Amino acid sequence: MRTALILLFLLALAAMPGALLPQYALNAAKVADYIKQYPTLGPILDDLGFFAVYGAPWFAAIYVLLFVSLIGCLLPRTVEFARQLRQQPVLVPRKLARLPHHVYGTVDGSVDEVLASTKSTLRGWRKVERTEDGGVATVSAERGFTREAGNLVFHFALVALLLGMAAGKLFGYEGQVIVLANGSQFCNAGIYAYDSFRPGLTVDGTELNPFCVRVDGFESRYFDNLQPDLYRAKVSYQDAHELDGAGWRAADVEVNHPLRLSGDRVYLLGTGYAPRFVVTFPGGEQRTGLIQWKPMDQATLLSEGATKFDPPGVTDPDERRRKQLAITGLFAPTAGYHGSVLTSVFPAADDPAVAVDIYRGDLGLDSGRGQSIFEVDKSMVESGRLTKVLRKNLALGEEVSLDDGTKVRFDGVVPWVSLQVSNDPAQVAVLLAGLAVMIGIALSLIVKRRRLWVRISPAEDGRTLVEVGGLARTDQAGYGEEFTRVANQLFAGKDK
Repeated sequence: MRTALILLFLLALAAMPGALLPQYALNAAKVADYIKQYPTLGPILDDLGFFAVYGAPWFAAIYVLLFVSLIGCLLPRTVEFARQLRQQPVLVPRKLARLPHHVYGTVDGSVDEVLASTKSTLRGWRKVERTEDGGVATVSAERGFTREAGNLVFHFALVALLLGMAAGKLFGYEGQVIVLANGSQFCNAGIYAYDSFRPGLTVDGTELNPFCVRVDGFESRYFDNLQPDLYRAKVSYQDAHELDGAGWRAADVEVNHPLRLSGDRVYLLGTGYAPRFVVTFPGGEQRTGLIQWKPMDQATLLSEGATKFDPPGVTDPDERRRKQLAITGLFAPTAGYHGSVLTSVFPAADDPAVAVDIYRGDLGLDSGRGQSIFEVDKSMVESGRLTKVLRKNLALGEEVSLDDGTKVRFDGVVPWVSLQVSNDPAQVAVLLAGLAVMIGIALSLIVKRRRLWVRISPAEDGRTLVEVGGLARTDQAGYGEEFTRVANQLFAGKDK
């Protein structure tokens, strides 16, 4: 037990960096910023695993040792508890008056009658009847074994909880994806369908549970202080057994009210906007760009992003790279202005507007390097291969013309939703273990282990002398009241 307590303290101490330092699993960008801000200390902490604390070998070593120590404590305690259950209550002490709780008196009736009444009063107690010299009868009674049983249930359930969580990490997975709320679909066909995916150690992404979700619409409501009051995604879905051509089933997904499918849960995490731009090229061809922009301010949903276009009908790679377009800048759901600088004053799309920079040239899409969908490649701008041709604030429906006759229109807004798909095959086991933890700790805290002894002997006046003594195995309040109540029942109609 001492070892377990030391390891528990070390586990709490080891978890502190996970709370104080940014973690790769939560925000890799913040980790990169921290390392850049502290160029000497940051790499050392990174090598030691302080930015991925809960997956670090030293953290795993501590909780595995704690796990082993916990089992090492439980096994002998379980054996001892089983031995106690088989044992009879101990003999009545010779001097009951020395016990913390003691009372005596005489009652009417014979020893046998008082003994029968005592056994009836102590119904529910674990008791044994014995005899002493001189016609004296004794009763030894115990109660409260449920306390130790609850303690063992709590610790075994804790072990089961840890095993269930480990099984979830081994065999489960979790992924996030952004879906436009205009009838766009997401199908759980593979990891390529996700924006980010965290597989379990045994999951390779090739055998995910098949299902499809279509986001038909999104409803949001906000308080005046900009806090969200309601996020509700109107979805249709097909589960694994419905993908053979059966119809779609409708459902609403809200925060903390996921869509539950066979083996998976689909959560609604957040929302944002995708401004729609229509580009009319000099030859009359039109292209529509609709892609999510990233919120910069979660309160007002002021967003930034980049919508990129290839020129239509151009087959020559060099010419195509010279005529690519990118519309970047800020999107405000409800526009407000500080001078000519666009900002957002409310998260609902009541008065949408954009402040855009339009670039023309080589976007670097053919370079073979990955780039963010929310911005243009800065190296292309710095090299002069991508140049800014216009900066303009546009309200909904407004259009602007470029120097070559190309027209760009801010044509509309479509909300998007961020969905998280979680699969945890051990979730039911974890739930049951969690309930058992609560029940076990409640029993261990509420139930008191106590003992009670009664000695019944004939008195000289023909009546019967009754001595009652009590002892609580744990020093908790409340046994005195129970002892007094039981003693009063034993001495009903007595002289005490």
